Amino acid sequence: MIQIPALRFGKPYTSLDKATLIHHVTGEPVAEVSQVTGSQIARDVGLMERAHKELRAIPIRDILAMYKKAADYFVNATLPCGDAELSFDDYVRNLSATTGSPMVFCKRNALKVHYVLDNIEEVIAGLTRGLDVEALDKGFSNKNGRMQAFYPTTNVFGAVLPSNSPGVHSLWVPTLALKMPLLLKPGREEPWTPFRVLQAFIKAGIPSQYLGFLPTDHAGASDILRLCGRSMAFGDDRTMAPYKNDHRVEIHGTGYSKIIFGEDQADNYERYVDIMVESVAANGGRACVNASAIWTPRNADKIADALAKRLGPMKPRAWDNPDCEISAFAKPEVAEAINNMLEDGLKTPGATDVTAKYRTMPRLVTEGRIAYLLPAVIRCETPEHPLANKEFLFPYASVIECPQADVLKRIGYTLAASAITEDPAFIAEVMACPHIERLNIGALPTNRLTWDQPHEGNLFTHLYKQRALALASA
Repeated sequence: MIQIPALRFGKPYTSLDKATLIHHVTGEPVAEVSQVTGSQIARDVGLMERAHKELRAIPIRDILAMYKKAADYFVNATLPCGDAELSFDDYVRNLSATTGSPMVFCKRNALKVHYVLDNIEEVIAGLTRGLDVEALDKGFSNKNGRMQAFYPTTNVFGAVLPSNSPGVHSLWVPTLALKMPLLLKPGREEPWTPFRVLQAFIKAGIPSQYLGFLPTDHAGASDILRLCGRSMAFGDDRTMAPYKNDHRVEIHGTGYSKIIFGEDQADNYERYVDIMVESVAANGGRACVNASAIWTPRNADKIADALAKRLGPMKPRAWDNPDCEISAFAKPEVAEAINNMLEDGLKTPGATDVTAKYRTMPRLVTEGRIAYLLPAVIRCETPEHPLANKEFLFPYASVIECPQADVLKRIGYTLAASAITEDPAFIAEVMACPHIERLNIGALPTNRLTWDQPHEGNLFTHLYKQRALALASA
């Protein structure tokens, strides 16, 4: 069993209090992770002013070169993981073992982290909207006579991380390139990715005193969000509610992502079935950019049936099967609770589970210690139905018919939307819609992202504020 310590900004720390991680299939212990307390977090955060000054003094070109090395080490090197040494394949296997996400998903998402590490200058250019990277050394840029200046909003950036997918870690990876010390609270079942990224950074030459890996409980996570001047946190609407109006916390919560058909393409829905399938089911349907609703002015019944015909036959496969299409729930009670919520919603008239006629087994499948939820396509007769605007941790989508003239008034908050239309007037309306954060126009799935354009918040503008600056000439 692997012993994973906390990393208290350069100092490995092994505690008496440990969280035991078990294999989701066998129940055997895989690792023990040392836990830290709120008082230890407070002490470490209080020491970050000096670390921040030291990190700011390192030339940005040196940091970017270390990122390139870290990218290579992340996928190709055997790196320390507590008292063990793990290859990339070992890391993927352990990640899958404790989270329930199939190995094929874990590897695919880990490669997204590698992409950000390896293309950090492109990512930074996107976050800063083309600011010269040397401006991160000087605090300003005076390009073509246009002054842009900024100052840091904090001495340390905290991230309270989830356990659902390693792809989310690409969001905090640029932090050190923005010259900010990093404090990570890993998800309980997913210490593997953040620990491996930090070890790749250390091997690449980034001093460990700028890196914190602080596993802790719910109270400790709250301390991180309270004490760090800027942070990000992942969770559902209920968990994130206390931080909804806290400008210090960048919330990554429920996405309510959608596909929206325009009048001009609603009759051509068959061309876009592959787009809909990928949007709903990619990564096991567990990402905030997975579509959880499809809105169309007509042909809703046909669209729901076409999508259900593709998703309904999906079935559980072993966690190490390269053909896996859905993820296991390591805690069967979570799958049971979601299934009960869905069944309760179906009791309200006006909704039909169209996938039921295409499944060869019940929606909820229990196998030994784990459970699966098979895909669900729900045809809702009105936008007001309780299941019309829901999001769950499996491939789920409601299909709703709504006039084009009304749809943008009715969709509500939408993290990622794919507007399938070629109508210039409707495109202009969608472009102006304040409810949509990430927007794709045309035949693009909702989960298709570009890393030089942030889809939920902007790390640079979170960590820095713009200021007016004038320099007296020599």
